Amino acid sequence: MHSLERTLIEKAGYSHGWENVRESTPGHVVMYSARHKAEAHVTPSVTPNVWQVTFPKGPPTAELARSLPGQHASGDTFQASDEASLSRLLRRAAELAMSLPNQAAEHYASEIAKLEANPPTTTEALALAKQRRGQDLFRKALMDYWGGACAVTGITIPELLRASHAKPWAKCDTDAERLNVFNGFLLCAHLDALFDQGLMTFDDQGSPIYSTKLDTENRSKLSLSPSLKLRWITAQHTPFLFWHRQHVFCQQ
Repeated sequence: MHSLERTLIEKAGYSHGWENVRESTPGHVVMYSARHKAEAHVTPSVTPNVWQVTFPKGPPTAELARSLPGQHASGDTFQASDEASLSRLLRRAAELAMSLPNQAAEHYASEIAKLEANPPTTTEALALAKQRRGQDLFRKALMDYWGGACAVTGITIPELLRASHAKPWAKCDTDAERLNVFNGFLLCAHLDALFDQGLMTFDDQGSPIYSTKLDTENRSKLSLSPSLKLRWITAQHTPFLFWHRQHVFCQQ
């Protein structure tokens, strides 16, 4: 790769979650970030004008391949044929790296240690501060994981999106469980309210299940069509959804 090509790659990385360059040679460019643990290795392909991009330290290949199946080559290697596809790949990889597997919990532990070193004046204030910070980090993790779009509708207006726990904060046994990105969904405000109040849940395929308290007329007014479905669902979501169906959902 000549210097202009490497500069283009470095610029794409800087703009899409990889603000540091570890190595930049004619053979490859290695980028990383202080915000996550992943690395992106960009090398020229045997095919002209195509780059090979590998992520040896994450994010999880299956999640990235699900997001961008057309760019997955094999293993942890992906392809980009132009600047736009490279930017798309780097951006999505950074989003996943900042949310998986337990980035929110790690950030929370670090921030709580600082908070406890200089705590508020009362125990109640400390507990409230901890919960507020945890919920902020959980929302950010879900925003990253779902690409800033509702897990059902795909709406991308941040002010309308809520971080919905499947197993509520107060019911979780550990901070890791509370902040697990698979213990919840990024939902539009009305779907969040239904999910939180147990008027709606999801099956293991991501299809909605509605409480009988939510009659046909009100479903229609809320535009809850039969075609609504989670945009994707993984095996890691299913234990939390099972808990939600058992303990939060109101069948009748």
